[in-house]
Amino acid sequence: MSYKLELRHFTYFLAVAEELHFRKAADRLFISQPGLSRQIKQMEEIIEAKLFIRDKRNVRLTIAGQYLKKELDYIFNHINFTIKQTRLLDLGSDGEIRIGFLGSAMQTVIPELLVSANNTFPNIRFSLEEMSNYLQVDAIEKDQLDLGFVRLARVPKGVKMKTIHTDTFSLVLPKTHHLDVQSFKNIGQVSNENFILFSSDYSSLYYNKIMSICEDRGFKPKVSHRSVHAQTIFKLVESGLGVAIVPTSLQFGFDLEVKFLEIPKIKQTAVLSVIWKENNRNPALQKISTLIDL
Repeated sequence: MSYKLELRHFTYFLAVAEELHFRKAADRLFISQPGLSRQIKQMEEIIEAKLFIRDKRNVRLTIAGQYLKKELDYIFNHINFTIKQTRLLDLGSDGEIRIGFLGSAMQTVIPELLVSANNTFPNIRFSLEEMSNYLQVDAIEKDQLDLGFVRLARVPKGVKMKTIHTDTFSLVLPKTHHLDVQSFKNIGQVSNENFILFSSDYSSLYYNKIMSICEDRGFKPKVSHRSVHAQTIFKLVESGLGVAIVPTSLQFGFDLEVKFLEIPKIKQTAVLSVIWKENNRNPALQKISTLIDL
């Protein structure tokens, strides 16, 4: 075959794979639609695999195309990050570590980690993004994150996980609520109230633990609102729209008219874990691994 596979083929393929529309992909690439179609056809001939199923209405990835897209997402992301790290090293930095986290991690382990890292490795940069458990796992697998702070029971093969903090649960009430530290005995005392919880999509393990705390007291909570942000949950509680159950450490860092009552005598705990990819090659991560005993 006279022509070779080139970087442009991969760029064109990813544009179509993401848009699933040849005209939109062509506009994005600033080339003609017929030209893009020829490039994709040429690519399929070179690698001897059909990548797209195309009819008058739809464009879909084949199984082979789905696999190629997943691998190219990883490869292109790794190349981009490698170039960024190279630039940082040239500027005298020791590189960058990308961290994903749940909100409660920012109240506990992350500030301590950043202070310790700054004292020991002051030339390492950090980027942080709050995101759900499953988005963190996906980003770890794609090398878009170096560390994640999650609440999960298990992780996929190739991803390592270590418990880093164990917390209790607390009931969140409006400050004017009649229950207080002295009168609060168990969660059954609010069984008739509406509950405001973190969405199960955000953390199914956490959501199920909240359900089990209530079920152990013989009731199923009436869930009136769900959110992925602690600030939103606390604001709804402050407004008298219900009560909430959260990890106790989340009581810090907010200035709202709510109170936190630690739930006594329950078996459930809020376990925070750190996750990372087993074969992560980021030298900056290798430097700080001793700080969290990876």
